[in-house]
Amino acid sequence: MDNQSNKQIAVFGGGCFWCTEAIFQNLRGVAKVTSGYAGGNIENPSYEAVCSGRTGHAEVVKIEFDPTAIPYSVLLEVFFATHDPTTLNRQGHDAGEQYRSVVFYTSEAQKQEAVRLIDALSDSGEYDKAIVTEIKPLEQFYPAEDYHQNYFNENKTQPYCQAVIRPKLQKLKKQYSALLA
Repeated sequence: MDNQSNKQIAVFGGGCFWCTEAIFQNLRGVAKVTSGYAGGNIENPSYEAVCSGRTGHAEVVKIEFDPTAIPYSVLLEVFFATHDPTTLNRQGHDAGEQYRSVVFYTSEAQKQEAVRLIDALSDSGEYDKAIVTEIKPLEQFYPAEDYHQNYFNENKTQPYCQAVIRPKLQKLKKQYSALLA
């Protein structure tokens, strides 16, 4: 992504940020993915504080992307396809408000795109239950601690990576092979 003027930001929370980070790092047009926290009521939260469930923050990823290479709408499609947007405050065995499904928008256009896709998915009958994904304005993003960054790539043999992240990546490769870097 040579043209920095084209760079935009997307922020999604879809459970554990290690999973979400690994997904978006594989997409063409994505320049950088940073794991972090958003949506809470304290500044500069730590992982331990967020896991306590008392900060209001969600584990999220900030995606820096070139919309001429990968539109925001496609990022949203991948986001919804690679987590369960119908489970409240949970993804698999990861439970708590910090694992909620959330889109933090950075513009009115992003908000409208997210609403449009949720409406389309709801109308499609693809899900047996209602989509509970929150759509909120991004007020502040706090990067997670260094050991959370690039987690899957640096810890591929860890049991969590093998059991939870690898199947999500396999689904990504099967459904979205044309988008892979």
